[in-house]
Parts: sequence; structure tokens; C-alpha cells
Amino acid sequence: MHLKTVRLLHENYPTHDHYPFNLSLFQKTTEMRFNSPISFFIGENGTGKSTLLNAIARKARIHIWEAPPVRRIERNPYEQLMYRVLELDWFNDRVPGSYFGSQIFNYFTYLLEEWAVADPGIIEYFGGHSLLTVSHGQSLLAFFRARYHVKGLYLLDEPETALSPQSQLELMRILKRTGEQGAAQFVIATHSPILLATPGAQIFSFDAAPINVIPYKDTQYFKLYRKFMNNPAAYFKEE
Repeated sequence: MHLKTVRLLHENYPTHDHYPFNLSLFQKTTEMRFNSPISFFIGENGTGKSTLLNAIARKARIHIWEAPPVRRIERNPYEQLMYRVLELDWFNDRVPGSYFGSQIFNYFTYLLEEWAVADPGIIEYFGGHSLLTVSHGQSLLAFFRARYHVKGLYLLDEPETALSPQSQLELMRILKRTGEQGAAQFVIATHSPILLATPGAQIFSFDAAPINVIPYKDTQYFKLYRKFMNNPAAYFKEE
């Protein structure tokens, strides 16, 4: 365990009328306490899971690999400012770490390929194969296996995006094994009911304000998938 508490400093919010500061759960949540080496953020799209995860990374001074910026029709000047109103408490000292985002992983693999041209030995760190010569899911697992042996705080945004159910089970085993070893702590935004079943994990729900911790079987993901598996045809009936 490394990260102990995340506090939201409401008095420092630059606005209450624009995203993400206009979200009720960010206005009503004062702090989040981490009691497990594996924690999940869950909730519907737009509830602020990825935004808070990104802000924690920035506040912890964890580098975020990003593709070059693109021109936008309309820009929200507040969307990247959440980190400025966070306060992080550590169990001991701040640790290094990494931020994984499914949308930017491809950009990382191309940078790694260019790096390997000058230093081919770096590929051995990722299983001995270029990440561009295997499937997207295989490259993700190779990255996870290699990176998470190192002590640190690891923030992951929807890592299940390109993973089959079997690969998600493999990632779950990686999380559990490395979390139990005590060097790594994970905070993960996800929609995967498979990953959420990781034994001992803490689940933060963003579906109501304030953000609160709930049991696995109380999550909407578990309830929806169980209901669907019991009777898939019911979802195709006309109302």
C-alpha cells in the first residue's frame, strides 16, 4: 500500500458550473480512503472516473503518455484542472508509478519500437517480442506482466478494452499476485465484472453522490450480467 487518502478541496474549486466541478459527486465527496492494494472506480460514462484517475496521476507526478494534441471545435478550460484541488496522503513516502490508458497505449508501443531500434535489449523486458508484432491484447498482457513487478502506484483506465474474457482473467491474476507481494498498488477505472471480482479488491461507486465503497454483488455490473445470463432473450422482447 502506498496511496492512503485522496481529499477533494472544495474551497479551491475554480468553478461549480463546468465539468468536472459541476458533478454532484465531486461536490459532495470529501475524501476517499484506500484500504486495499487493488481499488476499482466504477460508474456510468460521464461520472468522472477517468477524470479523477487522471487527476490523481498528475498530482502524484506520474507521467502520462499522450499523443500529440489535436485541434478542437470547443475546449473546456477546466477539464484538466482537477489535480489542482486534490490532496494526497501517503502511507510512507510518495512512490513512482505509471498511468495506463487504453486510448494511448498504441502511441506508447510506437515510441517503444523507435527506442528498441537503438537499444534492442529493451524488447526483452516485454517478453522478447516487439509489441507491434503481436495482437493488441497480447501486447497489453506483455506490458502488464513486465511493468507491474516494479514497486509503485499504478493507475489504469479501462484496461479490459482490448482483452478477451480469458485475458481479463489473466490480468486479474497479475493484479492479485503483485498486489499480495506488497510492492504495487493499483487504482483502476473499469466496466469489467470479471476484473471487479478480484479477491480483496475495494470498489468505489461513482453512480451516486458521494462516492462510496460497495460490495461486488451490489454493483450494477454484477446484477446486469447475472440477469442477462439467466435470460438473454428477455432483452430482445418488444416493450
